[in-house]
Amino acid sequence: MYDSILVPTDGSDTAESAAGHAVALADAFDARLHAVSVVDPDDRAGPFDAGGVDEEFLERAEADAAAATDSIAEFAGERPVETTVVRGSPAATITEYVAERGVDLVVMGTHGRTGISRVMTGSTSAQVVRESPVPVVTVRETDREQSAGYDAVLIPTDGSPAAEAAIDRGVAVADAFDATVHALYVVDTMALAGGADATVPGGGGGGGVATGELLDPLLSRGEDATDLVAERARDAGVEVTTAVTEGSPGSTLLEYAEAESVDFVAMGTHGYTGIDRVLLGSTTERLIRNASVPVMSVRADDVT
Repeated sequence: MYDSILVPTDGSDTAESAAGHAVALADAFDARLHAVSVVDPDDRAGPFDAGGVDEEFLERAEADAAAATDSIAEFAGERPVETTVVRGSPAATITEYVAERGVDLVVMGTHGRTGISRVMTGSTSAQVVRESPVPVVTVRETDREQSAGYDAVLIPTDGSPAAEAAIDRGVAVADAFDATVHALYVVDTMALAGGADATVPGGGGGGGVATGELLDPLLSRGEDATDLVAERARDAGVEVTTAVTEGSPGSTLLEYAEAESVDFVAMGTHGYTGIDRVLLGSTTERLIRNASVPVMSVRADDVT
């Protein structure tokens, strides 16, 4: 499924942590690795330097960037790594590289250096997640010990096309690492609590449905959604467990991941809107910011 994996880097500890996951994924899928470091002249000039920075300064910055990409190549050992240093706006340059080089997965840290030497930042990773034409795995720097593989892959679902797009991606990772898939549907009880006039999408009715009458259809929808994940996993020969629960989606997903020792998450970036929403951009971003494990974000249009 993955033949070409890109690792953007600025040489920070977070970027190097992401590189570790990228190498593990490349080994599992026998993929080629690309290491790219972007030098942003505008960022290095600073907001109050209208004259910009001189060429010598940028050349020194490019030398540091080259050292960062070389470090990834060294870490990858015998696996080939194509290293590149380029000037430009980080997020735009990364997405352009993906499209031009046929990359089919990006693995990047969510934070990098701060101040004048910044190349990758949380805002950069968020922009890449939103704009990348392929799935993006984000990695936070945490105290959690990094392993060479994954044992439990969480695939949250709300039954939407975006959530469904992440199923095969997550199952493929689980299959490559002989991991168990966890399919989880969360009914948003906060939305239900304020939904006296809400309707269930596809339910064929107008407003005025009582909250209690909404819960059972949503739980049933959750069973259908998780059953679909389970079917895809079993078809791939992957062990799977399913769960339907209630709560605040972001918090519940994080709590489940911790309780079940999940070490990889694959999820859609958008789901249904309205009373039955489970996966939204905001929920995905919350996991990216707070999960102690890698989070793969998949847009519906990532899958062709």
